[in-house]
Amino acid sequence: MLGPDDVALMRELLGRFAEAFGEPETYCVAQPSSDYLASLLARECFVGIAALKGGIVVGGLAAYELRKFEQARSEFYIYDLAVSSEHRRQGIATALICELKLAAKCRGAWVIFVQADLVDAPAVALYTKLGAREYVLQFDIPVD
Repeated sequence: MLGPDDVALMRELLGRFAEAFGEPETYCVAQPSSDYLASLLARECFVGIAALKGGIVVGGLAAYELRKFEQARSEFYIYDLAVSSEHRRQGIATALICELKLAAKCRGAWVIFVQADLVDAPAVALYTKLGAREYVLQFDIPVD
């Protein structure tokens, strides 16, 4: 898991997300300052996990802990998960989720949830292998 001293690794992870999702403008063009990233990595509600091979970030995930109000427990939401194309189908994504499961269990979470686009067959296959599929609608509500 990444901590406040791992800002450089977080920047590498942002690069993997940009490549995997084809969104360099989202992940690379306007990256936050190092102080911002260090502060985020220090927060208990954020979990960043990087997969390294030969000292290079080949994948990772970003997740948020959501503390619940109806019971003394929490849920973890996988916001982003990606593995570079040349390192896929090697169990890296599964290992990342297993690492998150350990962190979630230590914090008293009862579930990890993630969303996948129906057209993203590899993601749907991975998440189906690891958990129960639910069909829901998601709506993005602008703040402005």
